[in-house]
Amino acid sequence: MILTDTHTHLYYETDPEKLDGLMQRCLDNQVSRLFLPNVDSESVSMVFGLAERYPGHCFPMLGLHPCDVKDNFKEELDIIYKEISKRKIYAIGEIGIDLYWDKSTLSKQQEAFRTQIEWAKQLDLPIVIHCREAFDEIFEILDELKDEKLRGIFHCFTGNREQANRVIGLGFFLGIGGVLTYKNSGLDKVVQDIDLKHIVLETDSPYLTPVPHRGKPNESSYLVHIAQKLADIKQVSIEKIAEISTENSIKVFGI
Repeated sequence: MILTDTHTHLYYETDPEKLDGLMQRCLDNQVSRLFLPNVDSESVSMVFGLAERYPGHCFPMLGLHPCDVKDNFKEELDIIYKEISKRKIYAIGEIGIDLYWDKSTLSKQQEAFRTQIEWAKQLDLPIVIHCREAFDEIFEILDELKDEKLRGIFHCFTGNREQANRVIGLGFFLGIGGVLTYKNSGLDKVVQDIDLKHIVLETDSPYLTPVPHRGKPNESSYLVHIAQKLADIKQVSIEKIAEISTENSIKVFGI
């Protein structure tokens, strides 16, 4: 069984011994493929460092997180874009729009999002979208820039069925994480009737820890609990969930 965590910030752990422990627990739980999004220029080296430490298991992607879009965002974008040429990456991400924390930066977030979508098209890479309280704003830009090269994942999808169908209609996958295990999230009802061919799994560690570890920092090894919850909802084996979701991740990232 091979499980793929399509979105993890495992590189936030800077203690080498603890990091090795996190990775060993992943491998013990068959979570052997991890995709690493950075958030700003400073986290680029952390992402590349973990990918170099665990080649064949950790795969980098680069982008400017919408919460890190500040007044100097163009400088940040320039730095990140230059880093893209230094080694292979597998997606532009995580990018998008977040109106939960700060609505005043919307126009800057929109500009940064458009710019990075264009990078992805030029490089023929998928995008990994962070969308928080911004579905309408995200869809507006995706509809505007849609073509045969636009593809990727809606990371940490927690929308309703109508929004899920719209994501799928745009040719994107739904990134399903720990929220699926939360009792009153309603996400279980949304995914119930969605074909597994549209779903990839993720942890977003160290955030959004799944049950039964909720309240503690998340880690990629906990992906097994999300996979099991999805297996229970779909009434299939966890091995089937692993097979299909990993196959989907290969379609997205090309590896």
